[in-house]
Amino acid sequence: MANITILWADDEIDLLKPSIMFLENKGYTVIPVTNGKDAIDRVAAKGIDVVFLDESMPGLSGLETLSRIKQMNQHIPCVMITKNEEENLMEDAIGSQIADYLIKPVKPQQILSTLKKIIDVGTLVSEKTTSTYQQEFQKLFMTMQDKLDYREWIELYKKLVYWEIELNKSDSSMTEVYDAQKQEANKEFNKFVIKNYKRWVNSEPGDDTPIMSHTLLKQKLVPMLKEDKPTFLVVIDNLRYDQWKAIQPLVMEQFKVEEEDAFYAILPTATQYARNAIFAGMMPLKIQEKFADKWVSDDEEGGKNMHESEFLDDFLKRTLHEPIKHKYVKITNHRDGALLENNITNYLDNKLTVIVYNFVDMLSHARTEMEVLKELASDEAAYRSVAVSWFEHSPLLNALKKLAEKDVNLLITTDHGTVRVQDPSRCIGDRETTTNIRYKTGKNLNYDDKDVYAVKVPEEIGLPKSRLSSSYIFAKEDKFLVYPNNYNHFVNFYRNTFQHGGISLEEMIVPIVRLSKK
Repeated sequence: MANITILWADDEIDLLKPSIMFLENKGYTVIPVTNGKDAIDRVAAKGIDVVFLDESMPGLSGLETLSRIKQMNQHIPCVMITKNEEENLMEDAIGSQIADYLIKPVKPQQILSTLKKIIDVGTLVSEKTTSTYQQEFQKLFMTMQDKLDYREWIELYKKLVYWEIELNKSDSSMTEVYDAQKQEANKEFNKFVIKNYKRWVNSEPGDDTPIMSHTLLKQKLVPMLKEDKPTFLVVIDNLRYDQWKAIQPLVMEQFKVEEEDAFYAILPTATQYARNAIFAGMMPLKIQEKFADKWVSDDEEGGKNMHESEFLDDFLKRTLHEPIKHKYVKITNHRDGALLENNITNYLDNKLTVIVYNFVDMLSHARTEMEVLKELASDEAAYRSVAVSWFEHSPLLNALKKLAEKDVNLLITTDHGTVRVQDPSRCIGDRETTTNIRYKTGKNLNYDDKDVYAVKVPEEIGLPKSRLSSSYIFAKEDKFLVYPNNYNHFVNFYRNTFQHGGISLEEMIVPIVRLSKK
């Protein structure tokens, strides 16, 4: 096989010359070394496609060598060659640190067979992932038929996210089956939310009421402020749970996870509602009543999230028994991010530093408007990839790396997620009806009842109304609301874009993660 370079480490390498010559005659390049240290040096020099390791080399053992090679290159396939005949564990080894085992004495044809398996390892892993998901599919389906509580819905969604990422990694043929299962889950989740939402927003968190946007800081942040160390709250807006799982490995290189949880974003799952509720510690209706001059309705001109700092100040005064030194920092562009990276350690004197990072929200909105970003983030997998690429090269990650050297509490969360919209639903409203395509507020709204959750008395779910007869509608599942005028144009424009404001697992169940120094 041309263009494949094998590194073979064995302290008795001279005895393996017949096998090496066999492989070279088949077109492979073989680099022989006699010890683990030389093997590590050759892998570090790059250009190695497959590694064969003798398990019982003197000095660094095969397993120790394997561990160090994997630290340098997690993806390089390694074959362990052992004298222990009981360790014939090839099937279990596929997809793990070891690509395969071979038992001494090794025959050339065995080596060739192993190499072919490794070259086709993507197919093997895909088959294994597909098989495992097929077994799990029925369990997930049966779970959805039960009457789940809010915690069980969180756990079910976490499992769905896990399988979405695994199936995507393995390029599995089960993707369409999974998509149908997640669609079914969202149907059932919508029924669950609509049945319970009014009670949730009028109750305190407990056995049958989840932590929501307006109770998040009281439940998760305030207890941390009692500890004798600086606390940093990072709100990466519009961060879906699957995007968190995609960037988590980068975070865990620096921190250890103390707690990984999720909470329910309020409706509308939109920044001006959900994030204001987080920092004020109250529902939007109460914010409007208490801060009449600071609440900007959907149909009014002006920024909708201009007063988060004041809302936070008020929340801390109401909740804590004594004032604390705190700082609110909002990042809306790369220049602000660079300043954060440079100044992050200056905030260690604060008891609390809140950082709102707007990038993901800008990405999702820009994605709708810019054809290039539409191509880059055409589906969930691509959207995760773009988020990872941004985070990996962002000033935010560099700032967090500086914090990782200090003894701090770190809380990472978001305000709401997004859903990829697929199914248009006609909606009619007057000229003052809001333009968001996942929810609308206004008077005389005309819509398809089966596609939306309609709330005619907004006060019942803690929402303000701009006019006496205003009501709200929230799109279900992957629906998006389109006016009849120029209908086909807007359907084609918005379909397959990521939007927020309505009811879906992706928009409402979002991450809250506590981290600490390793």
